[in-house]
Amino acid sequence: MDKMDASMKAFFLVTGLILWAGIWLTGFEKIHWFLYLPASFFLISAIIGICPGMILFKDIFREKQPQSLD
Repeated sequence: MDKMDASMKAFFLVTGLILWAGIWLTGFEKIHWFLYLPASFFLISAIIGICPGMILFKDIFREKQPQSLD
């Protein structure tokens, strides 16, 4: 189930914590609710090891394999 290596998990964890620190320092009542989504998704991705957004964009931008003429 775990599809990320430790460096990617650390990146998501640190980025999520920085976003939550910025929300906290600005004030929870002043921040639009939309900013809570990436902050939460980064932490969830770091904890469970799967990032749905990354999987989606890898599928979208996947290079197509050339077809052989056998």
